[in-house]
Amino acid sequence: MKAIASIGMFIIVGLLAAYLVGYQPNWNEQLYQDDEQTGLKQRIVIKFSHVVAENTPKGLAAAEFADLVKRKSKDRVEIQVFPNGMLYGENNEVAALQRGDIQMIAPSFSTMSEIDPAWLVMDLPFAFKDQNEVESKLNGLLGDKLFQTLKPHGMKGVAFWSNGFKQVTNNVRPILGPQDFKGLKFRIQPSPLIERHIKNWGGKTSVIPFNDAYRNLADGSVDGQENTISNIVSKRLYQVQKYMTISNHGYLGYAVIFNKSFWDSLPSDVQQMLMEALDETTEQANKKAARNETHMNEINTNQNLQISILTKEQTAEWRIASKELYKDFALKIGADVMSEISGP
Repeated sequence: MKAIASIGMFIIVGLLAAYLVGYQPNWNEQLYQDDEQTGLKQRIVIKFSHVVAENTPKGLAAAEFADLVKRKSKDRVEIQVFPNGMLYGENNEVAALQRGDIQMIAPSFSTMSEIDPAWLVMDLPFAFKDQNEVESKLNGLLGDKLFQTLKPHGMKGVAFWSNGFKQVTNNVRPILGPQDFKGLKFRIQPSPLIERHIKNWGGKTSVIPFNDAYRNLADGSVDGQENTISNIVSKRLYQVQKYMTISNHGYLGYAVIFNKSFWDSLPSDVQQMLMEALDETTEQANKKAARNETHMNEINTNQNLQISILTKEQTAEWRIASKELYKDFALKIGADVMSEISGP
């Protein structure tokens, strides 16, 4: 047995010596890389974080943008999309972008008002007549002025994506006029203007992340909320609400933003390709956001939800009651930005 063990040990030692002598790599020579490995080193990866579901206008636009970039760049650039607040929520996505932890976000206009008060202009009620006017203004001087506010904060705005006009839901009573807000508590986005708007009409507010809205409505922490039809459907908010008012009183959209240092580091041809993909995506996204028939069909299947549509007279009452906000926030927003909208 000892002889067998000795022979075995001799073989092992011999093999080890052969490996060290005969198979050790020559570190003075450059290791071989195939084309695929080289390509991986040259690949550009962009992490795109957002907070809504994949089946919303923003979620669909993000996925379409990623697909377009993949095809246009022939896999040279990869957009990694993280929806539903998987990486960051509304309260920390901007800071994550500024740190460079992610390279791309698409926060709501209300979120951007915490960066610069000029963005509050987009929260003013009845600031725009329709979707065409929104796009015209954002593609013009208003959009330019808003994007100018981002540069000092290390961000670069590249596009505006639409989600459409907001409606109101609650669990207490139909809301047909400003007086119907009295005593109700609403989930809102982080916007002092939206907060003042509801408080002016006798309501209360609570700033709650979008992904927590369903739970807070379901457990009665808040009575209601305001949102677009697509967001109300994607989070099934209509399932935990009794009343819905088609008011079109406010507008919800998103600013598509890059970390500026990262953007500036990209080759010019990549920047051009990204802008081309963004232009195509934005055009399609805004068209889809304007069509809410499918979402309304799903809402209509819930027979426990009572839907009211404001008459012209009721809408006029809301408009008149909203004018006070324009006076209160004109100075904070800035006269140059306020001049770009007509208001109620």
